[in-house]
Amino acid sequence: MERDDGGVPGLAASAARGPEAGTDFVARGPGAGADFVAVGLAADLVILTVRDGRLQVLLIRRGIEPYLGRWALPGGFVRPDEDLEASARRELAEETGLSSERLHLEQVATYGAPDRDPRGRVVSVAYLALVPDPPAPVAGSDASSAEWVDVADLLQDRAGTADDGLAFDHRRILGDGVERARAKLEYSPLATAFCPAEFTISELRGIYEAVWGTPLDPRNFHRKVTKTPGFVEPSGATTTRDGGRPAQLFHRGTAHTLHPPMTRAG
Repeated sequence: MERDDGGVPGLAASAARGPEAGTDFVARGPGAGADFVAVGLAADLVILTVRDGRLQVLLIRRGIEPYLGRWALPGGFVRPDEDLEASARRELAEETGLSSERLHLEQVATYGAPDRDPRGRVVSVAYLALVPDPPAPVAGSDASSAEWVDVADLLQDRAGTADDGLAFDHRRILGDGVERARAKLEYSPLATAFCPAEFTISELRGIYEAVWGTPLDPRNFHRKVTKTPGFVEPSGATTTRDGGRPAQLFHRGTAHTLHPPMTRAG
């Protein structure tokens, strides 16, 4: 969610003037007669979790213009003294209350359509974050509320149209982030980032089913996971939190890629 200025020099003044004031957002550059477009740089976050068997994303309801009252992804402008990842980690900690060092965070893509922000030219770098067992979200200073929302409700088309109400181009960013997660579950142990430090195979299967949106055969899944070198390793403990007989607990193994890969076909 692109906040007003985030400490970016010149952007607040440009946003205040705005297109309605007739400005073209062009500033005088350092060269002889050179012009350059003043561009704001933002970091937006697709923060995903699995709750009650459903893939959910953290959204903020905007408390300011533009898009007052609309849902948006959390994020903000990059400060002059921080790099992109530091900005994303700061926003992640502020919005979730969790230390970003414990969470999976990766860059997804850059979005720079000239008209993506009505306040002026803003380029956003999107990050994907995965959060196991998140606390209640905390709304930032420019948000009226924050909630975990089902991804399926946001990405599904209604009568052939996407009427999700997300601000800016955040529906596209959300879709790209979700597809990144779905794809990486096939060839990497990314699913374990949704889990606590120790988990059962049944719990891990629930992550795959929630992210992929399809049921998986329990026996085939158990065989694939336990036979894939370095995917998971037994912790030596058991749990009854799934109900029934004690289930073996596992933790993430040492592999970075899965051979053979998991497949969405099950």
